[in-house]
Amino acid sequence: MAVATARRLFVIACCCAVCLLSHETYAATSAFQAQTRVGFTVGDQWEPTIAADAFGHVYILFPQYTNDQSPTIPTCDTCPSPTAFLIVSNDNGKTWSAPKIIGPPGSGQVDVQLKVDPLDGRTVYASWLQNNKSVIQVAKSTDYGQSWILPPPANSTNAGIDKDILVVKGNDVYVGYNHAQTVWVSSSHDGGQSFTSVKMNQNAQFGWSLTGGAAIDNAGNVYFAWEGYTQNGGAKGPVKIYVSKSTDSGLTWSSTGVDVSGSPPDCSAFSCGWAFLGPGTALTSDAAGKLYLLWNAGNNTAPERIFFSTSLDGGVTWSAKQDISSVPVSAQVDHAFPAIAAGQKNDVRIAWMDQRAEPYWNVYYRSSTDGGATWTAETKLSTFVKGYSYIFNTGFRFPFGDYFDMTIDYLGQTQTCWGEGFNWLTPGSIWYTRQLR
Repeated sequence: MAVATARRLFVIACCCAVCLLSHETYAATSAFQAQTRVGFTVGDQWEPTIAADAFGHVYILFPQYTNDQSPTIPTCDTCPSPTAFLIVSNDNGKTWSAPKIIGPPGSGQVDVQLKVDPLDGRTVYASWLQNNKSVIQVAKSTDYGQSWILPPPANSTNAGIDKDILVVKGNDVYVGYNHAQTVWVSSSHDGGQSFTSVKMNQNAQFGWSLTGGAAIDNAGNVYFAWEGYTQNGGAKGPVKIYVSKSTDSGLTWSSTGVDVSGSPPDCSAFSCGWAFLGPGTALTSDAAGKLYLLWNAGNNTAPERIFFSTSLDGGVTWSAKQDISSVPVSAQVDHAFPAIAAGQKNDVRIAWMDQRAEPYWNVYYRSSTDGGATWTAETKLSTFVKGYSYIFNTGFRFPFGDYFDMTIDYLGQTQTCWGEGFNWLTPGSIWYTRQLR
């Protein structure tokens, strides 16, 4: 395929976005291959990120952990747990390379992110937290993931940070992350060679904050979605859902409240960390620049739902939230971990995890070709695989990690990767599927 044609297809198909909900659905569903384990087959892997370029390459980055059966990191006995590994497919997801390290692991690497520059369809960026979550590292590859450039860290702190969110467009690279009560953004305008860091929520007072999603619109404005927990200690509610916007390349920010959730549901039975099933956000824009927000929220400690909203005026106002799950509200089913992708104008796709097959979980998917006015019926992406203590005929025992990721390949098909486990601690691994039509 000619380079120019491939790039045009990438701009159409691979821009990230979220989705509008409708009260109507259409019956067509999408066919996906059965879920396949990727990465190492020993130890534990969780919280993968996935990206596709304009030339048929797909990339998955994931943290590799040790466990009792695998006490060292594969291929690197001296590496700390976790260490981030990259796998690459050169045939659009049919086969995958062996996992490899793309940067010195320091004392550990977590919260990985991958993005392909939508302008050239080729340059791949990665980010992660390192050294007890005190360093935000950004890396770049221009040769389909074969080699990586690691400039100085985007930021270094004296205390732990969490949940980095990466978004790129041309030479503009932004990484958002939370540092206890505040959200910060590190911005680069030279392709990731240097960064400037500012506090985004200057005036908001929270007990805790978490970043969740990001977008850059056609005018170059940048947006981050995040959650603000109003009480200290255990990340209790109410939890406020925000979208913040910068019109001056990340120097200053304004914030708009979109929703308020109650305290997160309890999941201590699965050894969860605090707020594991609490609100999460996913944000992006389609090729036409429309903004989409997908998030989970609920009443105080009750099972949460997945909601959607969109903005047509650059985040100034947002449509009324709409529930996108077919599960009746009265069923009191946990919904969590929104994921999003979109292509050309009004081509939007969404996924999430829920517990309708109680006590087990599954990954569900819907898509729309009219900006969310109508939707396909739900497709269950997670499938049964023999030989795993946490996979059953009706679902998997528990989500393994705080999020999963989804992308659109150069053919316009959806690809996604997620984590499944026995409980929040261990064991668990990452699973992949791709759309077949």
